[in-house]
Amino acid sequence: MESVQSSEFEVEQEEGYSKPITSHESVPYKTVTYSGEGDQYVIIDNKKYHRHELMQAFGGTFNPGLAPYPKHQFGNAAALGLCGTAFSAFIIGMFFANSMGIKAPNVGVGIAVFYGGLIQFLSGVWELAAGNTFAGTAFTSYGAFWLSFGSVFIPAFGIGKAYAEDPVQMNHAIGFFLLAWGIFTTILWSCTFKSTVAFNIAVGSLVLTFFVLASGYIADSPKTIRAGGIIAVAHSFVIWYNAFAGVATKENSYITCAVMPLKDYQS
Repeated sequence: MESVQSSEFEVEQEEGYSKPITSHESVPYKTVTYSGEGDQYVIIDNKKYHRHELMQAFGGTFNPGLAPYPKHQFGNAAALGLCGTAFSAFIIGMFFANSMGIKAPNVGVGIAVFYGGLIQFLSGVWELAAGNTFAGTAFTSYGAFWLSFGSVFIPAFGIGKAYAEDPVQMNHAIGFFLLAWGIFTTILWSCTFKSTVAFNIAVGSLVLTFFVLASGYIADSPKTIRAGGIIAVAHSFVIWYNAFAGVATKENSYITCAVMPLKDYQS
């Protein structure tokens, strides 16, 4: 990793915690390093922070690691994005699970397109503006997923009509579509192993959902598709938990979510 020699500069910090980065310190470029006794200082892109000044990995903000707080005082768009995907995953998951014998997905399509798609996409754009690259990438991508997946069930798009004479081919096509999303989600999941238990399970359960559903469509197996629907429903509750963590505070709720880190950042 390329490193640069920093000149004399420091970041505004609370009284008693300000410490300059001197010229003899080698600071890796665009990475995270630590300094001070007990590694109480964190250096991110040549800027030094005290640990208490940084956001920890937290499912409620969909932030997988240490990061400075956003400069703009935006609301927590991650909670909105999480709610959108949880709601859509629950409804569509119940449909795939064939709950109560429901076979027509029409009600779920509207939710998927507007809440899971449009609203989640907008929350991702908001997160990018706030500096949260992970959440911005995830929410804009999954917003696009729900928009595109919902279009499969909307006659005006002509997707179902194109495969009308060969429904097996359509199942295989949907399977490949879901498989690609499973691969993409696995890439994101690999970035959550330094985060929290709930955060990691949220993305990991989505990986499982995509691969099981993809397998079901490619193998033309209704039982496997139903299993994928059940996993999607379970996934939705994990996502709702992370969303609740992002909106519940000691000021507005008697119940808040504990942060359970997978990695001890103090080590």
